[in-house]
This record gives sequence, structure tokens and C-alpha cells, in this order.
Amino acid sequence: MHQILILSGKGGTGKTTVASAFIKLSEAKAYADCDTDAPNLHLVMGSYEQEQKRDYRGLPKAVIDPDLCINCNKCYEVCRFDAIKPGNPYRIIPIACEGCNYCTHVCPVEAIHSEEAKVGDLKLLKRNNEVFSTATLLMGSGNTGKLVSEVKNQLKEVGSEHEVAILDGSPGIGCPVIASLSGVDLALMVAEPSLSGLSDLKRVIASARQLQVPVAVIVNKYDTNERKSAEIEVYCYKEGIPFLGKIPYDKMATAAINRGKTLVEIESLGAGAIRTIYENTLQLMKERIHI
Repeated sequence: MHQILILSGKGGTGKTTVASAFIKLSEAKAYADCDTDAPNLHLVMGSYEQEQKRDYRGLPKAVIDPDLCINCNKCYEVCRFDAIKPGNPYRIIPIACEGCNYCTHVCPVEAIHSEEAKVGDLKLLKRNNEVFSTATLLMGSGNTGKLVSEVKNQLKEVGSEHEVAILDGSPGIGCPVIASLSGVDLALMVAEPSLSGLSDLKRVIASARQLQVPVAVIVNKYDTNERKSAEIEVYCYKEGIPFLGKIPYDKMATAAINRGKTLVEIESLGAGAIRTIYENTLQLMKERIHI
């Protein structure tokens, strides 16, 4: 399975708009949403015939056995995260617990133990012969990068027979992005023509290069700042990065999303540009990765 990851260095660039359009244009049978903090690819992909959901567990959290607790207050005294609430019995506030296990060591009656807490919901959606892997991180939970890796592993397990998979990545350059980048065949960067857009683009490209992932760049809403858009093109030329096209600002993008459709399913300025970029991406994959 060859994986094309749609990525951006910041939120709001149109990454999911491009990813959903690629899925429609390629008639992809395997795809994933790696933005577990705020997944929204499902909003434009329609309904599914089957959904499998399971808990994803990660960081250990302290648990107090109410039958053993003697209310000695020792755990409360040592907890630096204010994760223990005194009472009869004492109890743990899960969202505050960092799993340091200090309380388990000071409890004189061994009333406290650690359990892996639920940090998110891992989902696999199916429709005909399509598979869609996604997940939702619970509020205040960590382990985002590990959950993203699990989303990708799940897709490989059920969609390995498909030639190409489209992945909608996470914004920024943190752990979820590193996990999204790991092992993909091409990272298509969606840049925004702004000062921060160029700065964040450079940072995420640096991350991809460290992981030895091939990259290419497109600019979305290029006509909102044509000078900065040209600057991004020049940067790509100097760095030897394939520049695959530009998408104009399109008011119909919001209307399409609100109707639960991808941009290429309606007549619009952006649809033609995305189709051209899609063809350019396929050509690049053929030349460099030999699909």
C-alpha cells in the first residue's frame, strides 16, 4: 500500500478540503483521518454501512479502591497535580492524574493501583469495499502520536490489498504530525500564502526531511496574497521541492462542506485547480515511487 499524506504546518489551510477531494478523484478504497484531536474528514465522506469502535487505552492512571482506603491523607499530601480529592473514600480525578504513581508508593494499605485509562475512541468505518480509519482523542488526554500510529496500523491491517491510501494529517509539527509522516510515500504540503503560512511550511518540511519522507507543495487561496504565494514558489524552487499547483480562493468551498460534499463534487473555481493538482501528484508518484 502506497500512502499519500496531505499535511500542513498550521490549521485552516484547506488540508481536509484537498484530502477529501483526492479521495473522491482517486476513488480511493482506503483512507484515514490522522487528526485525532479534531477529526472532520467524516463530515464530507457520507454515511457508512458498518462502524467498528473500540476503546484505545494509554497512559496509566491511579485508581483508589474504596473498600481499602483508610482516609489517611498521605496520597493527597504527595500529589503535585491536585489529582486526588479528599473524602470518604478519597478518589482520583482522572483528567488531572499524570500517572506518576507516587501515591501508590506512599499508601500504607496498598489501596491504590494503576490502570491504563481510556484516551480515545478508535473507529473503522466500512462502505462496500471502502475502509476508513479514524479516531477521536478524549478531552485532556495525551498519547496523541500513539493514537495516530494506531489509526495508520488499523488501515494497513484491513486495507493492505489496496494500491494507494489517502491520509488526512494533523496540523502543526508536533507528535501527531511525526506519527502521520512516519512511513508514508509522499507528503503533500498545503501552504497558506501568508507570513505564518510560509514559516510553518518550512518547519513541517524540515520534519519530513528528517524522516526522509518525499515532499511536494501546493498553495491554497493563492490569490489572497499573490506576492507571498510567489515567494513560496521561489522557496520550493531553491529547495528542489516539487511545486504542484495553486488553488484560488473559492467561496463555494464552505458551501460544499456545509452540504457534506467535497469541492470536486460541485462546479467551482477550486475544483478545476484541485483536479490538475491531483494529476500532477499522480505523475510525481509514478516518476519517483513507481506506482
